[in-house]
Amino acid sequence: MGSLGFWRLAQQDPDRIAAVDPDGTEHTAGELLARSNRAVHGLRALGLVPGDGVCGLVPNGTEGLVLYLAALQAGWYYTPINWHLTGPEIAYIVADSGARAFFAHERFAAEAARGADEAGLEPERLFAFGEVAGFRPFAELVEGRPAEPPGDRTNGATMHYTSGTTGRPKGVRRRLAGLDPDDAAELMTFLLSFFGITPGRPNVHLVTSPGYHTAVTQFGGTALHMGHTLVYMDQWDAEDTLRLIERHRVTNTHMVPTHFKRLLSLPEAVRARYDVSSMRWAIHAAAPCPVPIKQAMLDWWGDCVWEYYAATEGGGTIASPQDWRAHPGTVGKAWPISELLIVDEHGNEVATGEPGTIYMKMAGSEFEYKGDPAKTRANRLKDHFTVGDIGYLGEDGFLFLSDRKADLIISGGTNIYPAEIENEIMVHPKVADVAVFGIPDDEWGEQIKAVVEPAAGVEPGPALAAEIIESLDGRIARMKWPKSIDFIDAMPREPNGKLLKRKLRDPYWRERDSAI
Repeated sequence: MGSLGFWRLAQQDPDRIAAVDPDGTEHTAGELLARSNRAVHGLRALGLVPGDGVCGLVPNGTEGLVLYLAALQAGWYYTPINWHLTGPEIAYIVADSGARAFFAHERFAAEAARGADEAGLEPERLFAFGEVAGFRPFAELVEGRPAEPPGDRTNGATMHYTSGTTGRPKGVRRRLAGLDPDDAAELMTFLLSFFGITPGRPNVHLVTSPGYHTAVTQFGGTALHMGHTLVYMDQWDAEDTLRLIERHRVTNTHMVPTHFKRLLSLPEAVRARYDVSSMRWAIHAAAPCPVPIKQAMLDWWGDCVWEYYAATEGGGTIASPQDWRAHPGTVGKAWPISELLIVDEHGNEVATGEPGTIYMKMAGSEFEYKGDPAKTRANRLKDHFTVGDIGYLGEDGFLFLSDRKADLIISGGTNIYPAEIENEIMVHPKVADVAVFGIPDDEWGEQIKAVVEPAAGVEPGPALAAEIIESLDGRIARMKWPKSIDFIDAMPREPNGKLLKRKLRDPYWRERDSAI
């Protein structure tokens, strides 16, 4: 221990460029260190102690990075909030996380204000980057605070919220070990080491996706702790990605298959305009990647395209370019510190090549769903856990995904659970019954489909579909809205009331090789 960790590296080389904001503004390690130190001093003055929570509703960039660095050296849990959420959804996370400070960017001012009001957090604990009604300027928190490191430093952690089939997201909370923050950060770097990623210059990590995703925080944060420069994108654009890779000589990034598809859709002349030869680790996950798309990326970028399968809860697999070429379609073999278990519906291990529910475990990664011990227990089998995915292991231990949990929709790499959407649609007076599920989408992987049984005497059709979708405005995030609504005379249910969703879903997937 002792060679990695942002705070340690920043003191050794404060003039190094550590991050580049989406507008091109460069920030040195020393500047970010001072800003995060001041934030710690300011929040401690508000009474925050180790184990407390801090929430951030901020776009990609150094505002969120400073909150992350403050929390992780003061023993706090930092929760980045999805900025597509509505006020009530934001309020739930702020309240459920036990946040004792909430930071919001003026870009999300309206929903941030709604969320803060509903969560009931005291006004002195609300801070804004820019102007947000009812929030104090961030400058007031840090004004006059020392730039020197705080005393009694202890490691904190991120606590991301992951959706559940009950429709309410749950925070994945890990026990804090009481380590020196730099030592804890150095331990985090094990993940990137699996890919062979090296520390220090001249490595540059391109942040392509929203920072509220677990993997984005994990890969970006770990790259920072390894001494890499972070280059932030605000909104993803295919050609802009190529431009930034060439301009900053980007060596590593984290993407989803939707990014690959859009990059490959660029005209050949545009693709040929940019030099991407600096890229050594283009890592992707979050959704299955169609074999032809992965093959095309390898043909274009060379053997730098790595894949993994994992969950916020911990554990996973990894597939090198060579592994994937030898086993097309695999998501890889278990990490050295992870184990896989494939079981049938009775919890018994299945034979090689036979599909079953995927369970994983990872050494040193005990977690709980905050406030939900029943959910924590329900997803466990001994010391393994599952997110409900279905897959099988080949003879040599390579994992292949066969199906996702029936209810889970993966659209553009984002997990969407239908129960929450169904609950909102069901309250519409013209709806008798509803089922929501994913159907194939060549660009996004899946799109959200709703099937509605209209109330008695209600005429189905485009007008009713539009009315139902519009009724979701302000109640759930737009990314959760159904792309389309079909109508059915009677929903297929068993006598006990269980919905036979597969009967509705299967016809849409009939022409596909898998039901992902």
